[in-house]
Amino acid sequence: MADSPLKLTPLHSWIAHKIGSSPETLTRETIITYQLRKVRETLRLTKQNSVFYRSRLANFTADIASLEELKYYPLTLAEDIRREPLQFLCVSQNEIQRVVTLDSSGTTAQPKRLFFTRDDQELTIDFFHVGMSTFTDPGDRVLILLPCERPGSVGDLLAIALERMGVNSIRHGLVRNVDHTLAVMANAGVDGVVGIPTQVLALVRNAGLKNSNQLRVKSVLLATDYVPQAIVMAVEASWGCKVYNHYGMTEMGLGGGVECQARRGYHLRDADLYMEIIDAISGETVSEYEYGEIVFTTLTRRGMPLIRYRTGDISRFIRGTCPCGTALRSLEKVRSRITNRVDLGNGNCLTMADLDDALFPVNGVWDFTASISREDKMDRLYVKVWGTEETDARIVQQAVETIPEVRLAIESDRLHVVSVIQSEEAFVFAGQGKRILVDRRPLCD
Repeated sequence: MADSPLKLTPLHSWIAHKIGSSPETLTRETIITYQLRKVRETLRLTKQNSVFYRSRLANFTADIASLEELKYYPLTLAEDIRREPLQFLCVSQNEIQRVVTLDSSGTTAQPKRLFFTRDDQELTIDFFHVGMSTFTDPGDRVLILLPCERPGSVGDLLAIALERMGVNSIRHGLVRNVDHTLAVMANAGVDGVVGIPTQVLALVRNAGLKNSNQLRVKSVLLATDYVPQAIVMAVEASWGCKVYNHYGMTEMGLGGGVECQARRGYHLRDADLYMEIIDAISGETVSEYEYGEIVFTTLTRRGMPLIRYRTGDISRFIRGTCPCGTALRSLEKVRSRITNRVDLGNGNCLTMADLDDALFPVNGVWDFTASISREDKMDRLYVKVWGTEETDARIVQQAVETIPEVRLAIESDRLHVVSVIQSEEAFVFAGQGKRILVDRRPLCD
């Protein structure tokens, strides 16, 4: 039987409506015209009401002639938000409905605090509503494996969006006990799952054939962290479903982009965000389809707008039209962060993506952490693995040593690999945020 034609991403019609166009007449040019107008509005808003931007943009006009001119404007850094978050506000504090505090994993830096008004959160709910309709139908039962407890949390906003679609949302929260979550899935007859990649993989690799056969999941959305292809393949093979990727971060208002049925990359929230790709070292804008760091400017946020915020994520825009037929651009799936890499010497760097590709195909592995330290004049790479009883430490070791950069460092006597298999009971501490490769070596020997 031939595959059914791909459905146009629902973001196409949604964005057309938001920018005052129609689905039939939406083009890249109409989107750019809208984004230019909204960038100008955001520049005026921040120069007038934000203490931080009033100072930062004092010598810059709000009336730019083209989006290309924005590249001359200063970048906003995570450190700026950590240092003085309240100075970003463009409304009074009593209009703020939700404050999110983000700790800095693996560092002692101050946490970031992000502020959102009720209208800001409504924009996110609207995006979740439309994005989920890509692979979710009214009457479906969707299990939410994200923080749901607090009003305004990502799981809470997603549940509200699903309920507006006529979807039955199951507010589960993070996976604390694999067997319990699998029982919930089977008993509720869930059609869809939204969760963190490693937590969903833990369910897959602990379910067993019997439990997997009891499930009838048709779609899974993986969010909050980068998604290795090995995880996608494992989930689809076990549950017979289709896996989709979401891109976003709290600074974006939680939602940034989502894959369509073509699953070729993210279609972006172009009515609410303007995204650029810059050279991570020079800060200059790269050519249209080159890799670089994602930078975004909010277009519709009122509480805490951000201008040219550096995400640290590496990606590029994909050349050509998406097979779904939309006029929207596609952003290649993010695989790494600028800071999520360590130097192994001789120009070789090890990234978390390298470890993902090596370790997630290993039988039974569902999560891991990695760190590098200097001991006895030798760099030592520690890999702590969460896995099933089938996970073999020797196979883990061999998998790590197949990474070309690691192999070269070992052969040059610059690195020794130490892998550790972690017990199942420690699972509650895994997979609750973006995983990082920690460099614990001293700054100088």
